Amino acid sequence: MRSFDVVVIGSGPAGEVVAGRLGGAGLEVALIEDRLVGGECAYWACMPSKALLRPAEVLAEVRRIPGAAEAVTGSLDVAAVLRRRDEVIHDLDDATQLPWLEEAGVVLFRGRGTVTAERTVQVEGGETLEARRAVVLASGSRALVPPIEGLREAEPWTNVEATTAKRAPDSLVVLGGGVVGVEMAQAYASFGTHVTVVEALDRLIAREEPFASEQVADALRERGVTVQVGRRATRVERAAGAVAVTLEDGTIATGEELLVAIGRRPSTAAVEALGYEPGKPVDVDHQGRSARHDWLWAVGDVNGIAPLTHMGKYQARLVADAISGRRDDPAQQLANGALSPRVIFTDPQVAAVGHTLQSARDAGIAARAVDVGTSTNAGGSFYGRGAPGTARIVIDDARGVIAGATVTGADVADFLHAFTIAVVAEVPLERLWHAVPPFPTRSELWLRLLETAGL
Repeated sequence: MRSFDVVVIGSGPAGEVVAGRLGGAGLEVALIEDRLVGGECAYWACMPSKALLRPAEVLAEVRRIPGAAEAVTGSLDVAAVLRRRDEVIHDLDDATQLPWLEEAGVVLFRGRGTVTAERTVQVEGGETLEARRAVVLASGSRALVPPIEGLREAEPWTNVEATTAKRAPDSLVVLGGGVVGVEMAQAYASFGTHVTVVEALDRLIAREEPFASEQVADALRERGVTVQVGRRATRVERAAGAVAVTLEDGTIATGEELLVAIGRRPSTAAVEALGYEPGKPVDVDHQGRSARHDWLWAVGDVNGIAPLTHMGKYQARLVADAISGRRDDPAQQLANGALSPRVIFTDPQVAAVGHTLQSARDAGIAARAVDVGTSTNAGGSFYGRGAPGTARIVIDDARGVIAGATVTGADVADFLHAFTIAVVAEVPLERLWHAVPPFPTRSELWLRLLETAGL
């Protein structure tokens, strides 16, 4: 048995950060990974999906700008997009990720890690590791494949296959109109694939503001995507080189391939021997420590709080500091996942933080919404006047602060951090009035929002 201060299971973004931060604090750290160092985000989710989406987004923007639009004479080079995607994911080779582990003094073990007893982790086919201080579970999540008749037998794509495919199919059915569903629908539509999106709820990206759902749906339809909402799949069959999806109203959606994008489940196999329920989030306290074992911590998707890469990395920093003793604040709270900053990288993009108008009212806040067009100021004209987009702040008048914000439009993801600071820091509206946006930039929408709010 080899002994370490901390054993980390999973080397996705959360696992990488917690291991590196603990190693940097001088602790002896073991990191266990059964796939690739860097995890789902680096190879089968965030990074490759953005590589697939960005070229069409740039092309759409150029076509909105007089002078530049006239220079666009060709169409998207799909083969070149896929080659660039392969560069981004390093051809599914994690060699470039290894030097930083050595620099941080982190010891990597390849294989599946299983917690077999208190502070004890068995590496499949390898060594048994003892954790003197803590075991950190950072095993992430996996795509959920629902129990629809014939679905598993049809060998559907998940995000793994969708983000690493070597060619674009002629047609694609997407089950699910959440983030993965709409992003991949738009990416493949830009490649010339005929895409059908089937969503059981009455609108796409249902957790976001209704106007965001409408704008994304409109953008998909403009790109030739068939959008069917309020319909459930009841049966799936693959035959003669095609997949047929029967919907509850009897209609059938067909495609060369089928992508299942209806959600994810925490990957809990490493701790199920301790009695944790398969596929259910590991309950943690305000600092990320398991509610059932004081030596076990859980960060990222596996705790179910906020299944987003940036939030997993945030949790990892807090957990590493608590374990190392760098920061042991009993008042520390892992951020409310439902209110986390989030971006959907479609065109228009959807960037949101905090409450929507409805969720604020559901939380008992006497909220009101203030809306302005994202591209209706001078700065916006340089991105293409009239480009679709809405900026909304949700105001808590009782406290005089912004409870939430949603911005849609072309290339608005980097707008979000300013809104996040305003929401998280609870900056009074009267103070925000004196934060002057520069001219001519799209950030002048802050001025228009505050003016419309009555300042």
